[in-house]
Amino acid sequence: MIGQDKIYTMIEKVMASSKADQIEAVVIGDSSGLTRFANSYIHQNVAVDNTKITFRVSIGSKIGTASCNSFVLTDLRRALKSATTIAKRQKPNPDFDGFAQPADYPKMDTFDQKTSKFSPKQRASKLKRVFAKGAKYDYDMAGAFSTGDGEVAVLNSNGVRCYQQYTSASINTIATGEDSSGYASGVSVKVDDLDIPKLADVAVKKCRKSRNPKSLEPGEYEVILEPAAVSELFEWLSFIAFGSKAFEDNSSFLAGRIGEKVMGENITIADDALVPANPGLGFDFEGVPKQRIEMISNGVAKGVVHNLISAKRAGTKSTGHGLPPEEAAEGAVPMNMQLSAGESTADELIGEVENGLLVTRLHYINGFLDPRVALMTGMTRDGLFLIKNGKLRGGARNLRFTDSMLDVFSNVLGMTSERAAVAAWWGSMACMYVPTIRVGKFKFSGKTDF
Repeated sequence: MIGQDKIYTMIEKVMASSKADQIEAVVIGDSSGLTRFANSYIHQNVAVDNTKITFRVSIGSKIGTASCNSFVLTDLRRALKSATTIAKRQKPNPDFDGFAQPADYPKMDTFDQKTSKFSPKQRASKLKRVFAKGAKYDYDMAGAFSTGDGEVAVLNSNGVRCYQQYTSASINTIATGEDSSGYASGVSVKVDDLDIPKLADVAVKKCRKSRNPKSLEPGEYEVILEPAAVSELFEWLSFIAFGSKAFEDNSSFLAGRIGEKVMGENITIADDALVPANPGLGFDFEGVPKQRIEMISNGVAKGVVHNLISAKRAGTKSTGHGLPPEEAAEGAVPMNMQLSAGESTADELIGEVENGLLVTRLHYINGFLDPRVALMTGMTRDGLFLIKNGKLRGGARNLRFTDSMLDVFSNVLGMTSERAAVAAWWGSMACMYVPTIRVGKFKFSGKTDF
């Protein structure tokens, strides 16, 4: 990592040489290692060490953007000059009111020295125990284990100065037998917080219990959705429902329905990067402090997240959800979503189901079928179980679901008090924080032969 002092000193020197009206610099550094494994063997180690510096400049209300991957002074000045040249050739943006103003930022405990220095050899040592868990039942273990660190800094000519360093450790593993599979995953700022042997046990146990799966007919079932499954639905909701662009396009189911009841009264969905159990960045990529935003409050539509420009159009203030400059066209998107907890344990939820299914996770989801009702389709994967009279009764063949998330989250009959952090695909500091939930009606539209 470059470090706060060096970043501030160098970027301030570069900005001082520009005659643009306003300047913004976003520095994103990432150093990560990834160990992939399949058939209970490590087959690939990947290491990435990269720093990207993006300048945005304004000349009046005309904005230009340019980036580089070098922290050499001449290269930084060249990138800033390119951004200025681009700005001169742009059309004025009537929604641009200037870059962010200085603010107080929350102090985030997101860095762990051991995780930062964790080596491929140490990851291999951890995975040896995963392979041993599978070997006991002649199961193949596959997945990925990553560790790394990073830093984000935002500076601008208005005086914004914010910096945060972080670490991340995550693992996902699949145990595969002749006709069954099981999945488990974990993510944390600290590698020592991951109980990797326990996660391997979970995957192996699911694989064992789902042997000789039964074929089911499509239809409406009561289901238990574990955190990985809930998280995969939330990843789509963050984009098609709770982001500023979807709201402005009227494709979000929240558009025109603010203040209306759209889900069950027991459902509160928020974005909150400040939760210690699931921390994110304390500021966005425009240098605006993060804050907790409720999109759904006790089932009632409350609103979406904003960056500076979408907030101007909406007549409100930024909620601290601006994306990196090169992704600014996508508006603002929540990156640390969470679902309110309940009062039950997972066993208690299962015990309340007379005839239903437990879903470990989902995949291959398409959330664009009809975003106005959050209609999605996708597949179950790596652990679909029959529930009879409050007990798990063996595995079922995978099913395709097609259902409206408005209906699904209007029929939640219970949630666990314990929530789990589940890594999202778009970044180390982006996770979902969700419980296991019991849904009274979940529609399956097709079946598979496996």
